[in-house]
Amino acid sequence: MTQLWIQLFFYGVELFLKKGLFKKIIIDRDQKFTSAFWTNFHRFFGTKLSFSTAYHPQTDGLAERMIQTLEDIIRRFCAYGLEFKDSYGFTHDWCTLIPALELAYKTSVHSSTGQTPAMLEKG
Repeated sequence: MTQLWIQLFFYGVELFLKKGLFKKIIIDRDQKFTSAFWTNFHRFFGTKLSFSTAYHPQTDGLAERMIQTLEDIIRRFCAYGLEFKDSYGFTHDWCTLIPALELAYKTSVHSSTGQTPAMLEKG
């Protein structure tokens, strides 16, 4: 088994333990997603890979808005310095907050859908 396949296996296991198996993934045409790694990843796990059309506002706009929101949240945490103390007095780097930020984002009702992303994803 090559190093690439070992990487694919462990990355896939981690992803699918969190999200479950995907039947189809729609992504943009960025070269990152058309690389050998991603092509083999989707072939290995049997996921159908579909590319959105260029400049497709329904796809691009939603993704860009989510990224902007997450960047704003992280920027606010970083405004207080790269380290902070929690209520127990332990010091953390901002990157340790990413799981909590993900939870906050996924459980917040979005004005465009009237639902939380967690509800839309899992039902």
